[in-house]
Amino acid sequence: MRSDVVMLMSVRAAELDLALVSIPRDLYVEIPGHGAGRINSAHFWGEREREGGGPALAMQTVSSSFRVSVDHFVRVDFDGFRAIIDALGGIDIAVENRLVDNAYPTEDYGTTRIEIPAGLQRMDGETALRYVRSRHMSSDFDRAARQQQVVVALAERLSDPRVWIRVPALLGVAAGSVDADLSGWALAQLAFTALRVGPEGIEHHVIDQDMTQPWTTPTGGAVLLPRWEAIDPLVAEVLGQ
Repeated sequence: MRSDVVMLMSVRAAELDLALVSIPRDLYVEIPGHGAGRINSAHFWGEREREGGGPALAMQTVSSSFRVSVDHFVRVDFDGFRAIIDALGGIDIAVENRLVDNAYPTEDYGTTRIEIPAGLQRMDGETALRYVRSRHMSSDFDRAARQQQVVVALAERLSDPRVWIRVPALLGVAAGSVDADLSGWALAQLAFTALRVGPEGIEHHVIDQDMTQPWTTPTGGAVLLPRWEAIDPLVAEVLGQ
């Protein structure tokens, strides 16, 4: 399965620094051992080589492409994403513009029509998934910004003491739906760092249209060529390298 969302996260607990960089899934890079391709296909090729190998190749691809050290991964599937948000009682999202998608992909490989009104919305897991996945009627860059909006909304929800009674249920859901090469203690430290930083302290950046160039591959695929002269300074600044 190809990655639907690719994010690079930097966590420096001692400095109370947490930053996100959203990577367009159509970014055209070199996938080690497989030639050039969309960055979201690295997970697919890794899983095809061996079951469970997707995260390793995805990490290797991001590391070699962006010339950074990628030490760990966190992988969540659609069911886990829904369950995590539902365990928190939903999240609050300020939808800037009404979102309409007449060809939203369903999990049986069909499509359906979705509509999310503008304004402040309390979203359950299914609605939030639709909000972050929809790519018709908008760009992938808008989609990446919505994904980061959901991450911040999750942090806001977790920072509300009234929600802490739900944490045991959340931990139970996460244990069964989050795949990571971090120990339970390390994941708890990550969550604690996020709480200390606070939603307003999370840096979030998107590799956008100013850092990429649309291109059509010889086989007719629409991809984005990275403009490394614009991307490298951002990554160096965010990761402190």
